[in-house]
Amino acid sequence: MQEIVDKKIVILGSTGSVGRQTVEVAKDFESRGVRTLALAGSKNVKIMEREARLLRPRFCVMTDEAAAQDLKTKLADTDIEVRAGKEALLEAASLPDADIVYNSIGQSAGLEPTLSALRAGKTLALANKESLVIAGEIVKETARRHNAQIIPVDSEHCAIYQCLRAGRHEEISRIILTASGGPFFGMKRDEMRGITPERALAHPTWNMGPKITVDSATLMNKGFEVIEAVHLFDVQVDQIEVAIHRESIIHSAVEYNDNAVIAQLSVPDMKLCAQYALTCPERLPGPVKRLELADIGKMTFYKPDFEAFPLLALAIDCIKRGGVLPAALNAADEVAVSQFLDGYISFTDIMDVVDETISKIRNIYEPDLTQLKEASDEAMLQAAALCKSLRHR
Repeated sequence: MQEIVDKKIVILGSTGSVGRQTVEVAKDFESRGVRTLALAGSKNVKIMEREARLLRPRFCVMTDEAAAQDLKTKLADTDIEVRAGKEALLEAASLPDADIVYNSIGQSAGLEPTLSALRAGKTLALANKESLVIAGEIVKETARRHNAQIIPVDSEHCAIYQCLRAGRHEEISRIILTASGGPFFGMKRDEMRGITPERALAHPTWNMGPKITVDSATLMNKGFEVIEAVHLFDVQVDQIEVAIHRESIIHSAVEYNDNAVIAQLSVPDMKLCAQYALTCPERLPGPVKRLELADIGKMTFYKPDFEAFPLLALAIDCIKRGGVLPAALNAADEVAVSQFLDGYISFTDIMDVVDETISKIRNIYEPDLTQLKEASDEAMLQAAALCKSLRHR
């Protein structure tokens, strides 16, 4: 007999990589009482139509107006309502009868829906790390004020979340945050100059969107995850250690004050994280394959090369200094990666643009949302100007 989960959920960013896998989990758990109330995406009408017909939500949101009109035409034979724009997105994030809101919207666009869900007192299954990178203190305070819960869906932070159930907060010695190392592990900085977008998008383990895949190649993504972990788990940055683990089987670990290390292992599959957010603290059978250790054979671990991948060190420095710098870091990186993917700057230019942009930002401590936005806008302008100068070399 199947256990009943009986949850009503909303999936924001359902047409993206993590969102699509969350949709699979939602479908798998329909027979156990999971009901999807709303789906939200941006422009991908083809995927949204397929998801809508699969899950039959109450309504779908497309933030792009033209995409919403197209989707409305395609779903005319159903009773599924189609809504358009940012306000509709924020309404979906705060639906009164939703138990869990999944936020897998990409990049800085995910911050407002995060805050909307938390202000409504929802359990937030958070895959949008930028919410915490940009405004970690504000996000945490909003959750506290409205008695809302954040469950991380990032594979590493989901792993840490589970490992932390083994002890008390004051017993934590360090968090070991694992990283695959990306496709250019072992290369020196000079060897990376000619890397093309096509090569950067070939991640050895995970199938992700283009922005996060490039961030994984530069290790910027791991830097963001350090910042995310500081906020999620209320630890000092010096308590976090990054370990390169090429096999991506150990998703992260926690060392306690008795030097015992508790780790979470599984095959690399984001559906496990989406499922855990749905069922935790309970565990139920789901669609993820069993891990066979003998088939893995061996696991390897290395220290990060901070000289070859300086953005990891820069991210650690930004969270140590605090203020608006993490938000500026995220903004500068968004611009630089976009310019690289469009073929205007080189792979190593990403590192230089982000580093130089941060050096130009005046820090403001304990910023409010307006100041964080202003710092992000300034960082984008600075980064865009630097990219333009590099295009005319």
